[in-house]
Amino acid sequence: MLTKQRDYAVLYQAVGPRLWRVIYAYSGGLREVADDAVAEAFARAIQHDGAIRRPEPWLYRTAFRIAAAELRRRRSQTGIGDRAYEQPRDVVEILTALHRLTPSQRAAVYLHYQADLPVREVARLMGTSVAAVKVHLHRGRRRLRALLGTEETNDA
Repeated sequence: MLTKQRDYAVLYQAVGPRLWRVIYAYSGGLREVADDAVAEAFARAIQHDGAIRRPEPWLYRTAFRIAAAELRRRRSQTGIGDRAYEQPRDVVEILTALHRLTPSQRAAVYLHYQADLPVREVARLMGTSVAAVKVHLHRGRRRLRALLGTEETNDA
């Protein structure tokens, strides 16, 4: 086990707001999911402080896992989520399609396209290689195209 103690207040100031925005987008605009996932990820990081080598990617992976679990729970209880009825039909279709991607595909798509992060930064935050992120992006776009019945533009 590593024994380095971190200043989580400083880490939260540096990472927290951006992580919250990414999880907020990932959850389809569900503020309570973003709030809970980010808070729980930081609480778990504090609990496991000595065992975490790279805290920022660890926080992103943990927050995405927590949010994904909550979204699965909500979907099983209410369909797509409690905000779906408030959204226009095309937005609901996009959110539904995004939720049908694998968690890694969805995370890569959100981090790259919604958070506007370069592939190298997405790989760092996801704790994986650039090649793996490119595969997740390719497969995610292909799956979204199939689900939504749209043509892909050459923007990647």
